[in-house]
Amino acid sequence: MKNHREKTVIRTSIISIIANIVLAGFKALVGLFANSIAIVSDSVNNLSDALSSIITIIGTKLAGKAPDKEHPYGHGRIEYMTSLIVSVIVLYAGATAFIESIKKIIHPETPDYTTVTLIIIIAGIIVKFILGIYVKKKGKEVNSDSLVASGSDAFNDAILSISVLVSAIVYMIFNISLEAYVGILLSVVIIKSGLELIKEAVDNVIGTRVESDLARQIKKEVTKEENVQGAFDLILNDYGPDQYLGSIHIEVPDTLTVAEVDKISRNITKKVMEKYGVILHTIGVYSINTKDEDVIKVRQDIKNIVFSHDGILQMHGFYLDEREKSISFDIIIDFNVKEREELFKHIYEEVEEKYNDYKINITLDVDISD
Repeated sequence: MKNHREKTVIRTSIISIIANIVLAGFKALVGLFANSIAIVSDSVNNLSDALSSIITIIGTKLAGKAPDKEHPYGHGRIEYMTSLIVSVIVLYAGATAFIESIKKIIHPETPDYTTVTLIIIIAGIIVKFILGIYVKKKGKEVNSDSLVASGSDAFNDAILSISVLVSAIVYMIFNISLEAYVGILLSVVIIKSGLELIKEAVDNVIGTRVESDLARQIKKEVTKEENVQGAFDLILNDYGPDQYLGSIHIEVPDTLTVAEVDKISRNITKKVMEKYGVILHTIGVYSINTKDEDVIKVRQDIKNIVFSHDGILQMHGFYLDEREKSISFDIIIDFNVKEREELFKHIYEEVEEKYNDYKINITLDVDISD
């Protein structure tokens, strides 16, 4: 599966490189002969796309290296670093095109469009649309953000090339030169794309929230296991595209033996790995009181206290130890609540006041996954 993904990314990137280099060459020649900064800017954009694809190939090959002693989780995150490099290249290309367009506005030059010019631009638009469809499709097939982004970028390039075509037609019919302004439009779009790619790459390096659908599916799969009454605190550490190592907490009845819990844990690990390719290296256990009706009533009473406050997303891991005279549970408070610590303290004091015969242990958990 991993080799198939790598081969698909590399093969698709090579096709993209060839197409972009050919387009860049033709557009550069046409732009220079036609004295059109808009077409030259378009060719620079194609060249930056080709360079981006080359870096994507290098990043994919490096990311595919086997784990070693220094990097036991593999090298998958290299893809995120190469994405950052690609983003900077795109941003630089946009900035360069912007500066050249401004120069053309200050010192205008008369463009010289011909029928051949229009044919080259139209051909470029068609190629970019086809390339965008192909690259984006392959990117979705192998879950490659780089390819999906390249495919979307190709669509954007085609749309921008249409604006170049329109400016050329306007000049040929009405003798009004818009190409320097179109060049600015092109450069602004390229700069915007570069900034968005930088943000995405930085987010991946920093670490982002687990994808909602994946989190829900994994938790649903976990709770299918017999005796598992809840799944919480799913943490997935991203070590590259489709490379997740994580942990989760499960709620099980306090009547189970260690051997039974061990069997549940192993079953969960196996099923999640087979179905989602995620390695759950740690499965924590919350024990649920099931023997005492009074304890169940206490749990419900405390739950009512907790959820009487706005901003509470979840309460879990409740356990009352009568012998130790302690009550423990976790709560999750929405990140949108400005005074999270104050709200937590207030809830703690309410529970402690009502159940002052017990030692209260409340953990302020983090809203890390849906």
